[in-house]
Parts: sequence; structure tokens; C-alpha cells
Amino acid sequence: MHNTQVPMEGKPGSARVAMTNTHREFPGPTERGGNEQIKRLLKSYGLRTSLIRLKVIDALLKAAEENRRLGVRGVHSQLLGLDIPLSFLSVREVLKRLCSEGVVTLNPDKSYSLHHSAVALLNPGE
Repeated sequence: MHNTQVPMEGKPGSARVAMTNTHREFPGPTERGGNEQIKRLLKSYGLRTSLIRLKVIDALLKAAEENRRLGVRGVHSQLLGLDIPLSFLSVREVLKRLCSEGVVTLNPDKSYSLHHSAVALLNPGE
């Protein structure tokens, strides 16, 4: 029987083997129903979906559910605590961009929260 993980003699290994790897660098969807709502939110603001944007918005959502406020360091620390290796500068730049697009609001205490219109898009029935 042919083993698909071992290259056949004289032929390089198949690209399918690398693509079937189930190892993930980042954790899967959260208990809030995955990232589909956040993807729709970003699209409605004309923004492309990126993993860092998904994770930053998810961190802000989780903090809001727990009645906490997060600044850049708080968002960065929360992501590091989830083993999501993003630099502080990357998190800061994403937050700045989300603010400039109106998705996120910078509060007077230097914390960030989702803009009320973004919350309304995420929770249309509420």
C-alpha cells in the first residue's frame, strides 16, 4: 500500500501533505460563535479581515462582557495570555486603524472599546 506522507521514489513530496497539517498557531473560534460576526463587521466598514483584527476585536468584546476596559497593553497582554504572539506595536497600530475607521473608540482614560455602531452591527436584535 502507498503511504501518501512518504514521497514516491524519484519524485518530490506532495504539497498536499503540508496542507493537511492540522497544527494551528492560533486558537480556534471562541465560545461567542466564532469570527463570522466580526468578519461581517469588518466588511461593513470596508476593512479586510486579518487575524490580528479578529483577535483584537475579540479581546475587546470579551473585556466588555466582563465589564473591563483595556488599553493597548491590556489588549496585548490578553493576546499573549492566549499564546497569540503579536508584538505590542502591531496591536497598537491595529487599534489606531480601527479607531480611524470608526470601529473602535479611544476613551478618555486611554482604554479602547467598540464603537456603539459596531456593537449594534454585532448584535442587531438588541
